[in-house]
Amino acid sequence: METMRLGRHRVVITGLGAVTTLGSPQHLWQAVLAGKSGIRRLETIATEHLPVRIGAEVRDFDVTGYIEHKEARRMGRCAQFAVVAAKQALQDAGFVLEELEAEGERRGVVLGTTLGAHDMGINETFKFRTNGYRRPNPLNFVNCIPNMPAHYVSRLARAFGPLSAPSTACAAGTQSIGEGSELIRHGRCDVVLAGGVEAILQDYVLAGFESMNALAAAEYNESPASASRPFDACRSGFVMGEGCGIVVLESLEHARARGARIYCEVLGHASSSDAYHIAALEPEGKGAVRCMRWALQDAHLPADEIDYINAHGTSTPANDAMETKAIKTVFSDHAYHIPISSTKSMIGHAMAAAGAIEAIVCVLSLQNKVLHPTINYEYPDPQCDLDYVPNSARDVRHLKYVLSNSFGLGGQNAALVLGAL
Repeated sequence: METMRLGRHRVVITGLGAVTTLGSPQHLWQAVLAGKSGIRRLETIATEHLPVRIGAEVRDFDVTGYIEHKEARRMGRCAQFAVVAAKQALQDAGFVLEELEAEGERRGVVLGTTLGAHDMGINETFKFRTNGYRRPNPLNFVNCIPNMPAHYVSRLARAFGPLSAPSTACAAGTQSIGEGSELIRHGRCDVVLAGGVEAILQDYVLAGFESMNALAAAEYNESPASASRPFDACRSGFVMGEGCGIVVLESLEHARARGARIYCEVLGHASSSDAYHIAALEPEGKGAVRCMRWALQDAHLPADEIDYINAHGTSTPANDAMETKAIKTVFSDHAYHIPISSTKSMIGHAMAAAGAIEAIVCVLSLQNKVLHPTINYEYPDPQCDLDYVPNSARDVRHLKYVLSNSFGLGGQNAALVLGAL
């Protein structure tokens, strides 16, 4: 098996780690195959004063066995998520944490987030302004900086190579995996931990999105599991989530040399900008079209080779119609033959973490030749007329190439192409 392609090192995925409302990677996988929703009434924050009181929160999160208690107290929730997911991914890839010092300069971290430990900053600001002047804990301020989750992961992995924290909103997880693969393609690293993390389930965040009419309607407070309805005619908005997804990227040569189990190959990626509006989508999906086309070009694949699309699929009226239109523009008639599903129908929208978690689902789809459903699909929308794998998982005989989409605030677009090895 050639370890180079078109003059670039081939990149493979050898480890998976995730903290989600439905659990770690294998628990997540079994849950989404069963069409189980992790969207519930929120318990980790007060919601009595909010119209929308549901979300996809990570419950019963326990860092015991992953992070020492004293250090965990200093870290933001998102950094804790990141360290736990990174440990899972490294162990899944067969690395022994105590032996990671060697080759550290050939390891990197690319971990995206939207706001980092923004909750710590808000809480410390409130305390400072209401309790009068006192000398604040400087570590609390530092831990609010968005690159801190990436820092903690680099320290865990003894990764002395490139360290990056893309802040590209909902596209960050997907974009981070793409940018991490570039470090390997061009020989800068042998191993990169890449993904996204988010933990901003706060009342003011929910209130802000609700005032934009972006969240699922308050009527779903009584039936949270049915709130996220991607591509359904009765969809009313997205459901806020949180979590982390991290994959171990590795050069094929390095993975083979150490006898690693290989899940799949990263074939292509791309990012683009709508350059249109801070929050509204470009209605024709031109940025999404560019992004998907460039990702296919980077993978050197014709459009009709794609066997499955994991959609951004947020359940907002605008996104799902735009994404459907963009897919039809890129894939023409083949669009009607590609199964498409939205993981967000079950795990909500975890912002920067979403694309990385969805990439993990794509990896497991390739490995198991099964596609998870888009749940809550009951009423067809004439604007959304593709195959969304409604309500039940689907076994597929042939599954070789998959595309995963992520589109974010500020017109950020990212796409990733994975292939079976």
